[in-house]
Amino acid sequence: MAAPVDAAPERGIDLGDPAFWRLPEESRVAAFAHLRERSGPVGFTDRATGRNCWALVRHADVMTASRAPEVYLSGPGVTSPEPARWVRTVFGDSMVNLDDPRHADLRRVVGRAFTPRLLAKVEEDIREISVRLVDRLERERPTDFVDAVAAELPYQVICSMMGIPEEQRRRILARINRAAASAGVARSALRVPGRGLRALAAMQLTVAALGRERRRRPTGDLISALVTADVDGRRLGARELGAFFSLLLVAGVETTRNALAHGLHLLTVNPEQRALLLADLDGRLGGAVEEIVRYSTPIVQFRRTVAVDHRLSGVRLAAGDKVVMFYGSANRDEAVFAAPDALDITRSPNPHLGFGGGGPHFCLGAHLARQEMRTLLRELFTRLPEIRSTAAPELVPSSFDHRVRSLRFTF
Repeated sequence: MAAPVDAAPERGIDLGDPAFWRLPEESRVAAFAHLRERSGPVGFTDRATGRNCWALVRHADVMTASRAPEVYLSGPGVTSPEPARWVRTVFGDSMVNLDDPRHADLRRVVGRAFTPRLLAKVEEDIREISVRLVDRLERERPTDFVDAVAAELPYQVICSMMGIPEEQRRRILARINRAAASAGVARSALRVPGRGLRALAAMQLTVAALGRERRRRPTGDLISALVTADVDGRRLGARELGAFFSLLLVAGVETTRNALAHGLHLLTVNPEQRALLLADLDGRLGGAVEEIVRYSTPIVQFRRTVAVDHRLSGVRLAAGDKVVMFYGSANRDEAVFAAPDALDITRSPNPHLGFGGGGPHFCLGAHLARQEMRTLLRELFTRLPEIRSTAAPELVPSSFDHRVRSLRFTF
């Protein structure tokens, strides 16, 4: 692989150093603003792998890489470090780590499983779970919004959609937390070797057993649809089902929970935006959700591998180079968004990349996440209009996602 010609840190900004991701958020936002002043991709060295990489920090470059899958490959892996070959063999390939035709083939099977009847049931579940969560807030008066609300809604929705029995949900959630605990975390810590993989294995064995049962006796849930779907004779096998379930849980739960937590705090520290929203909740809720996703950007970055030598924004990229799409930076690009560091729930248009930059890997759960956020925020602000955070979110330093550990709140 050709080394980037300017891989030295720019003005002390070293995206590959875990210390960068422990900086205060405002410092990282300012650093990316400086990097966007460059004419194109910015070179840096990933300390975790020792690989030279190109940071895509501008909206246009992230869009280009997202929409050219024949040039920017997902197959080698979109995270750092890339998943080991034996891990992919044992646990199956996640859709995010596949290129066409395998990606298109799998996505077609999954898409066929989302029938109108299933989608109507999901919409009903989101409403019922949102009502139940607000009921519990009024009854129990918890103090951590993440634990009580933001994490519960997407997890319960996905479990209900997949048909996970109630008695198994707490155990699976504990396994998810163990599997996701160190993903992208920018700190040195004592880790138990293989703990995340053991949790993942146990979770996938549970789902595989449910898949076998649903194949014999379908019940109308998503697992039933995935294991009985017939798209040109194709349906999901046990490893594919487990990998898809893991993706739904880790990606779907983590991203929505973080967006909801950031959203409550943003609407607390921007009282004029909160007043606008409450003045016309139904009319402005959709815009508020989009702006919360843009501003908070729950997923910090995904990676691609360059397939062929070419130039991007005047910078030469060689086959085998790694590019890192920094969605949060793209969502603050001054060339696209006026006053990008301001929260504006009336922003229109709002072409944010919070669900990806388009192309075949655009977030499969974008519609679900939007629906969950709209429904829960409507329920919260209708019944508890004084709900607000009482402190800044406690963040987990991470180069992968904008993760909120806890958020103190009151109503």
